[in-house]
Amino acid sequence: MRSVDKPYILKRIFILFVLFQIFTYLQGQQKVPLNEPNHDDRPIHFGFCLGLNTMNFVVHTNYQGYLIKGYIASVSAPTPGFHIQVVSNYRLGEYFDFRFLPGVSFGQRTLNFFKADTIIKYGDQKLESNFLEFPFLIKYKSKRLNNFRPYIITGLNFRYDLAKTLSEDDYIFIALKKFDVYYEAGAGIDCYMPFFKMSIELKFSLGFLNVLRPRSNSHQEFQNSIDRLNSSMTMISFHFE
Repeated sequence: MRSVDKPYILKRIFILFVLFQIFTYLQGQQKVPLNEPNHDDRPIHFGFCLGLNTMNFVVHTNYQGYLIKGYIASVSAPTPGFHIQVVSNYRLGEYFDFRFLPGVSFGQRTLNFFKADTIIKYGDQKLESNFLEFPFLIKYKSKRLNNFRPYIITGLNFRYDLAKTLSEDDYIFIALKKFDVYYEAGAGIDCYMPFFKMSIELKFSLGFLNVLRPRSNSHQEFQNSIDRLNSSMTMISFHFE
């Protein structure tokens, strides 16, 4: 069964940010001509984002259902997906920006169901998601050093799943709710090119809501084995602004 250790995630983000700071400090020891020197002084600017992601679940086992029906759920290895976003950036100050990045993301997760006290897999279910997403983020940037500027970013993302709604007659184990709210945090680095700015960003996302949707079909034992199901996502993004 997979779980998400929040302190571990924050630790990885902090380490990534420190590495970026060291890299840009070393780059800053030699002066080079500045590309796009006034790029960050614009009140508003736009761009687009392309990226890869892996979607996952945090499974909270219902131990009462586990003991009665004898099933337990776990998540398979993540399957790569991708996302596309439109970038809208509003300058709040020298070091802070407000960012709105509406877009779509596509991916898949697989839940495996095992018989209690055995390693025998009863079955699995692939769950595809096509998210329409609306992230509202705050970006904190370090001081620019030559043509690089590391940053950290955090905020909320509102996602709505456009994937097909499964009927009660479908031979499936569980179904998902459409709407979820995610907390997001990550780090990246702005790279100033001669005519645009490119950013490389690593971000982690964790859903607040229980996305397990109760159904009245003949597979109640599998739904009852899960007390709560939370979504999570890891994203690497390439921004062009």
